[in-house]
Amino acid sequence: MAEESDLERTEPASSRRLEKAREEGNVPQSRELMAFMVLAAGAGAFWVLGGWLSQRSSGLLRHGLSFSRDAAFDTSLMTGLAVSLTTEAFLIAGPIFLLAMAAAMGTPFMIGGAVISAKAFQLDFARMDPAKGFARMFSWQSVAELVKAVLKALLIGGVLYWVVIHEQDRLFALLSQPVETALISFARVLLYSFLAIVVGLAVIAAIDVPFQLWQYHDRLKMTVEDLKREVRESEGDPHLRARIRSQQRELARSRMMSEVPRADVVVTNPTHFAVALKYESGKMGAPVIVAKGMNLIAQRIRDLADENHVPILEAPPLARALHRYADVGDQIPAALYTAVAEVMAYVYQLNRFAMSAGGVLPPVAPADIAVPAGMDPGTAE
Repeated sequence: MAEESDLERTEPASSRRLEKAREEGNVPQSRELMAFMVLAAGAGAFWVLGGWLSQRSSGLLRHGLSFSRDAAFDTSLMTGLAVSLTTEAFLIAGPIFLLAMAAAMGTPFMIGGAVISAKAFQLDFARMDPAKGFARMFSWQSVAELVKAVLKALLIGGVLYWVVIHEQDRLFALLSQPVETALISFARVLLYSFLAIVVGLAVIAAIDVPFQLWQYHDRLKMTVEDLKREVRESEGDPHLRARIRSQQRELARSRMMSEVPRADVVVTNPTHFAVALKYESGKMGAPVIVAKGMNLIAQRIRDLADENHVPILEAPPLARALHRYADVGDQIPAALYTAVAEVMAYVYQLNRFAMSAGGVLPPVAPADIAVPAGMDPGTAE
């Protein structure tokens, strides 16, 4: 099967595909945003700690350039001095490095969110394929990266050129100033240059982040066939689903049949429909349908009723109406209260007759039990 082209991937990535990409460590990233955040953190540190850094750096420089004659000829003393100066330099630069490291580690969470994936660290030999690497070199993504790099160089170069032109008088004045004054002035120029570069990178990041998000979602686009395959996988095999539904129906039918022996009466069509009713005074507001069915299921309900001495009453319109307008476990519809009341009255008479000592005539089954107009499916058809 030929590989699908980008033109066929016209559908946005589904939530499942996006989640799978995140699990694999594939999230949108922007190197320009990271560069901006790192430099912004450094610029902020210089801005806040500028005075402290200047004093400590000046002291470090004086301490490093002034030493005794004995130290110049004693290797152990010079080694100790070097270690002391190195430690002091790390302590001075430590806050800046910590802020820059925090910015570098926190930037990916800004657009990609928190992701922990071991798969991103696994060895992938496909990335080492020279043919694919050569193809990536001439892809439109590479062209876009090249254009972005050129624009970035031009923007930063332009910013630096503007700073130099704007501060040229101050820079030339450094030659005639004392060292301490010159260092302070140069630090100020350097800070302004740094801030100007940060502003330039902010513009680049503002352009790059939407571009990276668009490129990420475009890369994860799906074909129509991919979407259909994902739906099939999420829903499962249709044959398996049909088998599960069949088993569920069988279990529900078994539970329904277990309620027939405890029913008060079974209303029949007499052959096509059968509906078993039960009513408990004080517990139920109206009789409840405990079982119903057509054809073979109806025959099974009648057989169970005969085996367990549950009364069976032929009332075709009522049986059809109950079967149509109520499900198992539901109370009978309010429109059928009167009709069902005749049936339950007959059942109570049968019970009294069964408990009598004799000499009492059996009750006559009600005939032609009427249901409201339009509720008998047989008449409507």
